[in-house]
Amino acid sequence: MQRLDALGPITASTDRFVATVASLTDVQVAGDTLVPPWTRGHVITHVARAADSLCRLLTWALTGVETPQYTSMDARAAEIEAGAGRPVAALVADIRHTAARFEDAVRALPPAAWHNEVRMRTGELRTPAALIPTRLRELEIHHADLDVGYSFADIPADAARWIIGDIVEALARRPETPPLCLEATDTGLVQALGAGGPTVRGGQADLLAWLSGRSSGTGLTVAGGGTVPPAPFWI
Repeated sequence: MQRLDALGPITASTDRFVATVASLTDVQVAGDTLVPPWTRGHVITHVARAADSLCRLLTWALTGVETPQYTSMDARAAEIEAGAGRPVAALVADIRHTAARFEDAVRALPPAAWHNEVRMRTGELRTPAALIPTRLRELEIHHADLDVGYSFADIPADAARWIIGDIVEALARRPETPPLCLEATDTGLVQALGAGGPTVRGGQADLLAWLSGRSSGTGLTVAGGGTVPPAPFWI
């Protein structure tokens, strides 16, 4: 994905996320998710605040003035906690407003700014072209996290492929990541981390659920037999 090419898939993903959130009741918003102890209200609020954080990084790329993604991890957690108990209408409005701010920030970047590196909270350097698609990762994985009918199997195949590649790239930068090979039996995707590690096989959706830490390996197998190992910690 390059420059504005990512905005189409991101907009479609945002629309699906908003539709799911709008379908919830205020009682359901307090329900459990795939990422305990967060409730659905925590996950939804995180998605909105993550958009704000990307806007700060895009401001950095635009102005050249260092603007951290978050002032601190404690401040990040406090923002999420503060917004988690809001009613559905407020959560929907927050997602829509922050999504619009994010798109405006992307479209405001002049050509030169697309080459400026900014530092994500993980310490990773990215130009806007590599940063902007991370919004797709946030929306799709956290949509599945809500556990209200949208599963990893519902993530569009192209988006899932990009997200898997992005996670693998992050893992490859860490010397402690064990060798591993991923093979999607339905899409032909192959991703390798080092050499000599186990080959984990299965549907692309099941691979993404496992790689993102949302599954222990349901639906997956290891070439040559054996138990599917725990996924490497990636974020």
